[in-house]
Amino acid sequence: MENGRTFAIVGAGLAGAKAAQTLREAGFDGRVLLLGAEPERPYERPPLSKGLLLGTTQRRDVYVHDAGWYETNNVELRTATRVTGIDRAARQVTLADGERHAYDKLLLATGSTPRRLDVPGADLDGVRYLRTLADFDGIAEALTDQARLVVIGAGWIGLEIAAAARQRGAAVTVVETADLPLQRVLGDEVARVFADLHRRHGVTFHFGAEVRQLRGTGRVSSVLLADGTQLAADTVVVGVGIHPDVRLAEAAGLKVDNGVVTDATLRTSDPHIYAAGDVANAYHPLLGRNIRVEHWANALNGGPAAARSMLGQQVEYARLPYFFSDQYDLGMEYSGWVAPQGHDRVVFRGDPTRADGGAPEFLAFWVSDGRVLAGMNANVWDVTDQIQALVRAGHGGRAVDLAKLSDPRVPLSDLLS
Repeated sequence: MENGRTFAIVGAGLAGAKAAQTLREAGFDGRVLLLGAEPERPYERPPLSKGLLLGTTQRRDVYVHDAGWYETNNVELRTATRVTGIDRAARQVTLADGERHAYDKLLLATGSTPRRLDVPGADLDGVRYLRTLADFDGIAEALTDQARLVVIGAGWIGLEIAAAARQRGAAVTVVETADLPLQRVLGDEVARVFADLHRRHGVTFHFGAEVRQLRGTGRVSSVLLADGTQLAADTVVVGVGIHPDVRLAEAAGLKVDNGVVTDATLRTSDPHIYAAGDVANAYHPLLGRNIRVEHWANALNGGPAAARSMLGQQVEYARLPYFFSDQYDLGMEYSGWVAPQGHDRVVFRGDPTRADGGAPEFLAFWVSDGRVLAGMNANVWDVTDQIQALVRAGHGGRAVDLAKLSDPRVPLSDLLS
């Protein structure tokens, strides 16, 4: 028996729900308290800008567990419950209503919050962000046929919303301060692939552009750019990045630096408190540095790793960052990690362009001194394991033959033999 121990989890998203599941599967029979600020039970966020927005995923399928799972597994799920403080000395969390709960171990899975647009008119009706199911409902309702949508920010969320909106018949304009979409993440060569993809599907881009003002009477009707261009809009979706939600951690005096700082076991500067998901800036033993990963796979795998660590198991969280995206007829997966300007070339296997306008099929590798640091497969499947093996070898210091890397006739597995 666990002698009445309580493991509390703050944040009822994917990471928190998977941590609770792992605790039970590992045999923990103490109290598991799962506290979520949203009114919904835990759900996965990728469908909000992908299948759910396209109508290919049903709402019931986004939830991590069936509604009865929490009671069946004796997990105390409290939704619509905001945690306002952590008393590290007493090992207690305080709720907004003043209720206090003791914990033996605490997991922070508080996720992140969207960066807000700070311009006049940003508070008009019709200006939306996408983070929650409630946010999704507002956006989905607005994306009717012939609606005029302006997306501010050409990151992953912005582009996925743009793709879904075009497929639903909306007119879409994307405003981005950089010269290309995803430029900081992917570099120019691969960023151009996504720019071309969206242009082929009727998206209008304004690159190198800044928003000066959102205009409208009560509801947004246009977006004014710094160069004087005015874009008509029925709805504006802002996707300019996220902030890790470190408010509780900061107030509790935990070490915070671009997220809650943890070691490779996902333990924070307090030995009784752990962090996982978007909010964790975790030490990655292969990369030799702390990184914060905002993608679905990190929540999926990080929550269980933190739970095992809380149970005292030997844990070294060393999964490679991984994410995926589906836009129109292009599906892709990305594995690895590259610092900004951390590569010296991109090596392609296959042609990232298609003269006939069809979806390209290619692999791309971000390389430094012959070492593969990250890889993407676009419309090429069942190669993630091989790509990740190359990435692990690359971060371990091993270079590969770049001519063979670019040659589709050479199996990826042969590059490390």
